[in-house]
Amino acid sequence: MDPQQGDLHFGAGAARVSVPGLSQGRTLQMEADILGQNNRVARRNRAHFLAHGVTALNLVSSPGSGKTTLLCATIAALRQRAPQLHVAVIEGDQQTSFDADRIRATGAPAIQVNTGRGCHLDAPMVAEAFHRLHHHHHHHNDHGHDHDARSLLFIENVGNLVCPALWDLGEAAKVAILSVTEGEDKPLKYPDMFAAASLMVLNKTDLLPHLQFDVARCIAMARRVNPGIAVLQLSATTGEGLDAWLDWLLACQPDDLDAATPHVHGPGCGHPTHHHHG
Repeated sequence: MDPQQGDLHFGAGAARVSVPGLSQGRTLQMEADILGQNNRVARRNRAHFLAHGVTALNLVSSPGSGKTTLLCATIAALRQRAPQLHVAVIEGDQQTSFDADRIRATGAPAIQVNTGRGCHLDAPMVAEAFHRLHHHHHHHNDHGHDHDARSLLFIENVGNLVCPALWDLGEAAKVAILSVTEGEDKPLKYPDMFAAASLMVLNKTDLLPHLQFDVARCIAMARRVNPGIAVLQLSATTGEGLDAWLDWLLACQPDDLDAATPHVHGPGCGHPTHHHHG
């Protein structure tokens, strides 16, 4: 018997998704309406980030990939490497402030956004969170003249490899973080996310000796859905490969992107000097 016989694919229609009671055409129209409203706010976010010298990065991954651990290590490392760089974080989770509390413990400002039953951040949520962060920064800043200084805004999205791929937040780039504990087939199972990302970070490489994870196969799968995706390998726990990640971050300039074109990647946000660190 053909093992594929009887398999079902509800994403083969024009809308690439099935919604009970809705035709493909109606589903497409609703998606266009909702995303259209979101994208208008995303364009405003992008313009605000540009005006304030902010490079915003949208970190996307499955739950438990190590996003928050990587951010904590990154904040500490940037404090040594680029002490003048202001770093802030918007934390997205359905519930709790656990992750924001971990970020705040590093000394970096963080705003927790709880989405409730929502499975992703959207542009209006980020706009409100950025407003609060910006107000906090100016309130605590003794020197009013340094508002043009460069800053880095990490937006840690809700752990989910599906929904956040569709939603533009106004970021300069999406960074997909994939833990080596998850299996190398994730880029083909969740192609929209990896197609939308400028960079794939393979995290927890210190665990590779204990796993059956084929790094080369994973990278090849990612490049099947996104031939231009850059790849970095690192361990947030041991610090291995972290320097190349910092290089990539510091090469990201807020003006790499025209405010009107969210998915055109400049050299800083697309091509790290070292693609592979094992």
